[in-house]
Amino acid sequence: MSRLRASVAAGVARAAGVATRRSGGGGTSFPGKVLLSLDPRAIDRLGARLPEGSAGISATNGKTAAACMAAAILEGRGERLVHNRAGANMAGGIAPPLLSGDGDRGLFEVDEFWLDGIVEQLRPRALLLANLFRDQLDRYGELETIAERWAQVTASGAAQRLILNADDPTVADLGRDRVDVVFFGVEDDGVALAALQHASDATHCRRCGAPYVYDAHYLGHLGRYHCEACGARRPQPTIAARQIELEGIDGASFTLDLAGHTERVRIPLPGLYNVYNALAAAALTSALGATPQEIVAGLQAVRAAFGRAERVRLGGRDLATLLVKNPAGANEVLRTVALEEGEHDLLAILNDNTADGRDVSWIWDADFEVLGGRVRRATCAGTRAAEMALRLKYAGVPEERIDVVDDLAAALDRAAGTGGPGPLFVLPTYTAMLALREELVRRGAATESFA
Repeated sequence: MSRLRASVAAGVARAAGVATRRSGGGGTSFPGKVLLSLDPRAIDRLGARLPEGSAGISATNGKTAAACMAAAILEGRGERLVHNRAGANMAGGIAPPLLSGDGDRGLFEVDEFWLDGIVEQLRPRALLLANLFRDQLDRYGELETIAERWAQVTASGAAQRLILNADDPTVADLGRDRVDVVFFGVEDDGVALAALQHASDATHCRRCGAPYVYDAHYLGHLGRYHCEACGARRPQPTIAARQIELEGIDGASFTLDLAGHTERVRIPLPGLYNVYNALAAAALTSALGATPQEIVAGLQAVRAAFGRAERVRLGGRDLATLLVKNPAGANEVLRTVALEEGEHDLLAILNDNTADGRDVSWIWDADFEVLGGRVRRATCAGTRAAEMALRLKYAGVPEERIDVVDDLAAALDRAAGTGGPGPLFVLPTYTAMLALREELVRRGAATESFA
């Protein structure tokens, strides 16, 4: 494309973004879609202008949180980032920050199904692949479909360096034949589960098909494993979390081992899943040149992205919002809430819009039973509110403690105005999280919107 045509395409896209925002829309992806329709190689062209190149992050769970942590580390050391902060992670969401951003390095979370096309254009200096879980089967197909696409990405050499989760067998296998790989993982059997969870996915060796033998189960199918048939085993991580202490929804602390250099870290984000996100961010930024001290400072300064354990105040009540979108992620959220003492009030918002996945049968693979006997009041909302209520009933929540209120605003009023002391735990699916954010902005409880 000529320089003139590229300039015209960029101008039209910028105008589209301004018009969308003035009309009340978020303007997050629309200008990117306009730009790419006029200039299909815009990501390639704009990414090449960044002096420090780009880094990419992809995963089924935790992309946004890991990206926020990595951004906190890199910006804390003085880097100017071009970053899709709003979490729009398909091509249309990655193009706008490249178009409008003025920075030295790109940092982009990328949807797992769009990874191949984005990496081919960005050719990132470092690519973090954090996990692969079963998610939105009606959109993406089985987990193996994504795994094969990722294998093609890593084999292409388009990414200069790989940062991989040693505890995820499918992800770790992508780096077994490469020497330029940084592996990260958990080294603390104190947080191990008694058995492999029902929602576990990648339990068989991709090399020979035999079942893995697990020496420790940490989260879903993440853990310490080996194959007795062919000898494949979990790589030894060079960046690890040890001596982990989970503090309910308030946060977590752990000893961060950076290739032998250890530092104690406390993050203000809950759950073992956020320890994994912190490890992922530490591994990525270490590969980009951050020092151990810069990594620790950034991790401890990070704040929750909306929907990822962010807390807001509404009408005298604390709301803690924890995104749930697949069995593995939901189980970690439920495991975290279960660490809190006493009975709990829940607002569970289950949508089946395209971005959520039309198939919501995954809720039957999530272990709501860990909270079943400790729910004081559950309000169910969303397009599939009744099915959410049925799932909670089968999980052991007494029927008289469950309310079904399809409308989100009314459900929020009901949930926030009933129950007892302690926070209201809001468990929304993806589009429900965006709608909830809009409602909280409208009520003045939140200050910005990503929808």
